Amino acid sequence: MTEFWVCFSCCVAEQPQPKRRRRIDRSMIGEPTNFVHMTHVGSGDMGMGLAASECQEAVLHVSKGYLSKEYCLVYNSSLSNISDSLSNAVRYQLVNLTSTLLCDPGSLKQNSLLGKAVVVLRGTVRDCALSQKARVAQYLGAAVLLIASTDPMGIPSVNVTESEKVTIPFGLMRFQDFMDAQKVFAGEMEVQLYALPVLAFDCSILLMLALAIFTVAMGGFWSGAAERAKQSGAAVSGGEDGADSGDLSLYSPLKVLLFVLLMCVMLVLMYFFYKWLVYVVIVIFCLASATALYSCLDGIMNAVGCSKFSVSCGERSCSVRSLLLTSVCITLAVIWGVYRNEDRWIWILQDLLGVAFCLNFMKTITLSNYKICIILLSLLLVYDVFFVFITPFFTPNGESIMVQVALGPGAGGEKTNGDFMVPADSSTSYEKLPVVMRIPRLSAWVQNLCVMQFSILGYGDIIIPGMLVAYCHRFDVWTNSSKRIYFTCCTIAYSVGLVVTFVVMLLSKMGQPALLYLVPFTLITSAVVACVRKEFKQFWAGTTYQSSTEKNRFDQY
Repeated sequence: MTEFWVCFSCCVAEQPQPKRRRRIDRSMIGEPTNFVHMTHVGSGDMGMGLAASECQEAVLHVSKGYLSKEYCLVYNSSLSNISDSLSNAVRYQLVNLTSTLLCDPGSLKQNSLLGKAVVVLRGTVRDCALSQKARVAQYLGAAVLLIASTDPMGIPSVNVTESEKVTIPFGLMRFQDFMDAQKVFAGEMEVQLYALPVLAFDCSILLMLALAIFTVAMGGFWSGAAERAKQSGAAVSGGEDGADSGDLSLYSPLKVLLFVLLMCVMLVLMYFFYKWLVYVVIVIFCLASATALYSCLDGIMNAVGCSKFSVSCGERSCSVRSLLLTSVCITLAVIWGVYRNEDRWIWILQDLLGVAFCLNFMKTITLSNYKICIILLSLLLVYDVFFVFITPFFTPNGESIMVQVALGPGAGGEKTNGDFMVPADSSTSYEKLPVVMRIPRLSAWVQNLCVMQFSILGYGDIIIPGMLVAYCHRFDVWTNSSKRIYFTCCTIAYSVGLVVTFVVMLLSKMGQPALLYLVPFTLITSAVVACVRKEFKQFWAGTTYQSSTEKNRFDQY
């Protein structure tokens, strides 16, 4: 996959910050409603004819003494005024009325909940609308209304004619979270509501940038080191049987074309049969990542001169080091497979396995010459742009095949009538393809309480340009370049191209096909270096030039 996408909240990331309503003072609230003559208004929670909706996630801070915990709150900033920091948020005593839907006052008296926050069950539209609950809460004197929902939570809205009558802030929380709060605090609780502003730039972008550049640089370096070890006959990073510059070399344009066609077919199949094929990809990733991690760790052990601690048993001998590394790699892969949907922490392990997978791929599969590099990277550039920018014109929901496959069908929350919904269950209920590096958005921790937000970079955006970087380093080895000029320049070009990708993504506020920027930067830079050094003919020939050089050396010897 060569997808590049950064997940933002469906409600806030691609919209300007909503305008805050004027802070409401109790003196501004009119006389209580006379509920004797009031009937249930036949308006739903969401839909046509509703007040303008500006969705935003907020924090519900629950505390008791020195103990505190925070939960997800979904509210409408055009209807509810919420503080922008915890220090400025008003503290309210929480009253549990989840035994009722609060469609009418019932046995409660007017102002019996004066200045308190009240939590009630959401129910259905047939029971009563949100505006009905809010007006009843106002009649009882409540300062805040919390509505516990067992269903996915969308934008809380009220009928336009009712919006001006609702003067207290209200929002939706998970019923699951309320039950958790009861277990944690076991009794009286106090709540505060606040919503931090969401920044367009997040530090996770810098971490992703550093991770990608590190992986590409190390993959290219390892490939070149393996080539040097092959030439010198020393086993530096290859495992039991010594080093090799690669187990598979792409030297035929036909092979490259078939490789790209296979990627296209697999992507389309994943789009139509995602819920079945995703498990096949997960199993393959577990096996491939465990093998790649073993190769990386074994290479490091060889580089530092660690003994294999071989133990003889009869006529056979086995390496204790190999057994330990195998056990560790298989254990990590199994842990990821079991806990792969625990978004709060499993991304660390997925990134570790992903880095190992990319490094081993760049070392194992090599490009034989610059002509093959141009063909492969150009075809994948077209592939990337087509599946990101063109396919939305053909899909029913107007979403690109690349993005939908990369993020999974449930990314960013559930969908109802085209609107994103925060899941009622905080645990992830859908499978995602392990083909991306993921780092949580550090400044969006408020939104992470509702749905984890990640900066995401596809493995293909690391591996494909990385294969060119690896070729450049191998060419440095063939030409005995002590300064590794090709490798250094191509790595810098990759870094600049990735920075440009992030800048365009931030300015356009939409995902970008990273190869659109990475391919021109790396291909042109490496070609310019070859021309300046007057080595373009050799750079174009690649292994052919390397083979003739070795033959000449052998003849001289």
